[in-house]
Amino acid sequence: MKIAQRMMTMIFAASLLVIAGCASTATREGTGEYVDDSVITTKVKAEIFNEPTLKSMEINVETFKGTVQLSGFVTSNANIDKAVAITRNVKGVRSVKNDMRLK
Repeated sequence: MKIAQRMMTMIFAASLLVIAGCASTATREGTGEYVDDSVITTKVKAEIFNEPTLKSMEINVETFKGTVQLSGFVTSNANIDKAVAITRNVKGVRSVKNDMRLK
C-alpha cells in the first residue's frame, strides 16, 4: 500500500513540474500563447502581402504576447502608416511596435 501511495505522489509531483514548464513568464511565452502569436504573425503577414502598395518581403513581422513588432525597410512614411494600420486591424493584436525605417 505504501509503495502505491509513493508512486502516486511521484506521478503527481512529476505532472506538476511538466505543467509548470509550460507556463508563461514575463520573458517567455506559454505553449498556448506561442501558438496564438504564430497565428497573429501569419495573419499580419498575409494582410501586408495582400496590400499592393507594400513590398511585403522587406517588412519583418514578429509577435510576442500579442504585441506585434514591424521592422524592415519601406519607401515612404505613408507605407509605414499603412503597415501599422493594417496590423492594428488584425484580430488578436494588442499593440504594434514600429521599428520600420525609410530606404
